[in-house]
Amino acid sequence: MTDFFAALGLVLALEGALYALFPEFMKRVAEQAVASPAETLRTVGLVSAVFGVAIVWMARS
Repeated sequence: MTDFFAALGLVLALEGALYALFPEFMKRVAEQAVASPAETLRTVGLVSAVFGVAIVWMARS
């Protein structure tokens, strides 16, 4: 469970840094996400989740 909270904190820190450093870019990204079809967002989310799990798995082994 400690690893989960460490990963969650890292995600929040990275996302927060992106919004703080590049607010206009992040607005455009959000607008593009709203305009994208749900299936595209679902696919990108699934691929990102799989890569994220693979990275954590490789880092922990």
